[in-house]
Amino acid sequence: MKKAAVLTLCLLCLALVFSCQKTEVPVYPVTAAVDQVDDYFGAQVADPYRWLEDDQAPAVKAWVEEQNKVTFSYLERIPFREKIRQRVTDIYNYPRYSAPQKAGDHYFFSKNDGLQNQSVIYVQKGLEGEPEVFLDPNLMSPDGTVRVNLIGFSRNFKYAAYSRSEAGSDWQEIRVMDVASKVELPDRLKWVKFTGASWTGEEGFYYSGFDAPAPGEELKGLSRFQKIYFHKLGRPQEEDVLIYEDREHPLRYKNVWITEDEKYLILSLSEGTHGNELHYLDLGKKSRVFKPLVRGFEFDTNVIDNVGDSFLLLTNFQALNKRVVLADPRKPDPEDWQTLVPEKPEVLLSAQATGGQLFCTYLKDAASRAYQLDLKGRPVREIALPTLGTARGFGGRRDDAFTFYTFTSYTHPPAIYQYDIASGSSRLFRETEVKVKPEEYEVNQVFYSSKDGTRVPMFLVHKKGFQRDGRAPAYLYGYGGFNASQLPNFNPAMYVLLENGGVYAVANLRGGGEYGEAWHRAGMLGNKQNVFDDFIAAAEHLIREGYTSSSRLAIAGGSNGGLLVGAAMTQRPELFRAAFPAVGVMDMLRYHKFTVGWGWAVEYGSSDDPDAFKYLYAYSPLHNIKPGVSYPATLVTTADHDDRVVPAHSFKFIAALQEKHAGKNPVLIRIETRSGHGASSTTKAIEETADKFAFMFHNMGIKPKY
Repeated sequence: MKKAAVLTLCLLCLALVFSCQKTEVPVYPVTAAVDQVDDYFGAQVADPYRWLEDDQAPAVKAWVEEQNKVTFSYLERIPFREKIRQRVTDIYNYPRYSAPQKAGDHYFFSKNDGLQNQSVIYVQKGLEGEPEVFLDPNLMSPDGTVRVNLIGFSRNFKYAAYSRSEAGSDWQEIRVMDVASKVELPDRLKWVKFTGASWTGEEGFYYSGFDAPAPGEELKGLSRFQKIYFHKLGRPQEEDVLIYEDREHPLRYKNVWITEDEKYLILSLSEGTHGNELHYLDLGKKSRVFKPLVRGFEFDTNVIDNVGDSFLLLTNFQALNKRVVLADPRKPDPEDWQTLVPEKPEVLLSAQATGGQLFCTYLKDAASRAYQLDLKGRPVREIALPTLGTARGFGGRRDDAFTFYTFTSYTHPPAIYQYDIASGSSRLFRETEVKVKPEEYEVNQVFYSSKDGTRVPMFLVHKKGFQRDGRAPAYLYGYGGFNASQLPNFNPAMYVLLENGGVYAVANLRGGGEYGEAWHRAGMLGNKQNVFDDFIAAAEHLIREGYTSSSRLAIAGGSNGGLLVGAAMTQRPELFRAAFPAVGVMDMLRYHKFTVGWGWAVEYGSSDDPDAFKYLYAYSPLHNIKPGVSYPATLVTTADHDDRVVPAHSFKFIAALQEKHAGKNPVLIRIETRSGHGASSTTKAIEETADKFAFMFHNMGIKPKY
């Protein structure tokens, strides 16, 4: 080929790339700034967008409308946006089931036909019975944003309590169903969140509740003074009996659980998202005073079950990877605990007592290992799992002969297994038929070095035969906090990326629970920068090893993961082409002043403390946006009913980003309505997913194959 022809061809290719990438720079709404300056231990910190915290104010509502107008106008101009939405819709359209839950002679499970906004709860008599609709939340609201969950059965399974929430809010209402007739009782318990229903007999149940918030404060006001109540069936909520309150500590979570034999009521107290005390109440005695079982808030301890008058505990006290112990409440000192399942090099993720046995699930480099033991901790067998992935379940009651577990991985759609406790055999109970071809893709686990040399694992998913030439689009996801482990999981939405030759990467960052409490603590409080360093190092590894390039790399995360993305993009803006901070904690100086944000202070630290203020201010995404810097193409996502991480975080972040960003990359916010901390319906999930991939491909100059 002649040089002139080659040059012409190259110019045509460059023009094609340029035409794909060329996007009119959005004209952002003007966001008014106020003269607000706060003094933090002598440091003067401006907060010019404080007014955006009042999301019910007319001016803020008008601002939201203008921001959405700009964002959706931009998205509508992407030529392939609708085709991506159609493909995402098609991928989502497959039946999805939960594992059955045994309740007497009946089994309950949820099923989504594919595109139903909410999963329907079914009930059937026996495993061979005909399923019947028990609760269909899709009929409870015109837009399909009401969610329901079964939260407790009465002793003889005559009644089932369920929670109902609207538009994605954490606030719930507890209602009760008669199982046989499927008739809803008139009981209504309002202003509850983060609670179950612990029944005693058929008379009623214990639950956690809050006082009604002041008008206008429902979605942003501090949730304080959680209390324990007993609700007697058929009586109004106003007559519920107060079982426990603590007026001296308004910012504590208080939750109860009743043992299967209804002998003990267990009270867990926590000052945040980890670390708890345990107290118990002997329901067979007249005294209604809880007695201490485990003191202090530094470690996590949960009651698995009671064995006679003693308690099986799962704890990380003196065992950062957790162990199972037997504790006699008459001698509750930890020195008197009997270790049944000692700590291992792998973290013990869960332990449950079912069918007179213990089922322990461990993590080995962020993948599941499952074991059956007897109640004295003696090994019975390892449970064989299909491949590298995640096993969840193994729950049940003391007299169950079998249990269920679900196994999944990135290329393994969820499969439900029935496990015979006596023989140890697993039978495939239900598999999932999907609209993609997982067998065409492969999963690899790699390890890379973070900034300080720490070895960090990362899962990579891509087509078989993938060529590492640096040209593929990559989507790097992370979380890194709250002891939450990011485990292999089937995500149908990611196949839009994979079908277009992309790489899906999940980094198991410090701050999570993949390697136990030591791994968690290495990424919390003053160590939080380690999490961002791990994430940035993951991106550098993907580029260095040829999986992608900076011009083809997107980063994403939600909630604490939204904070992660905000910190990474403000610390290393040149490293990423696109950023998707979802419902993120962006204002690290004021997060604790809204709803349940106070509970995260044990994880992050609080700006009320001078030492914590220094490191929070150093990485807070809102406070580290610098003028004149070109940031990645950014699509912030939040929702009007997010009462966990209030939308003010995202509002203030995008306002500051639009003000200071110097480049041509679009920096936009997509604000969903009647949704909360995550999409409140399948329809909304599909629409948001499609918009993210359209935004990503468009800004990478990639034309998807659809």
